Amino acid sequence: MKKKTWKSRIVKECKMAGTYRPFFDTVIDTLAGILERRDEAFRQYELSGSHVITTHTNKGGKENLEINPALRAINDMNRDALAYWRDLGLTPAGLKRIDEAAVREGSNQPSLASVLKDIGI
Repeated sequence: MKKKTWKSRIVKECKMAGTYRPFFDTVIDTLAGILERRDEAFRQYELSGSHVITTHTNKGGKENLEINPALRAINDMNRDALAYWRDLGLTPAGLKRIDEAAVREGSNQPSLASVLKDIGI
């Protein structure tokens, strides 16, 4: 998926979760870029045969088995994207943290009963 498509999808999901703020746009843009690169790495991984383990020949000519570098890149980008999703409130833990922060911020505001008492009603 292209970066622009990812960006609109992320904004839509943030709005659905109630966590969207315009000042998150640069974070959303970064996340969209990571996801676009991850999708491209996945496409390359599939084109190369989707082998989890590949053979690498070192300088000495010895062959070693290793995790496919494309798969390693995909996993790294997924890990990075997860951190952004969490910060945007798009994971259960991230949304819970944002909701709890909102409750804590709201507790500093006076209740309706205390406002009415202050004005003598």
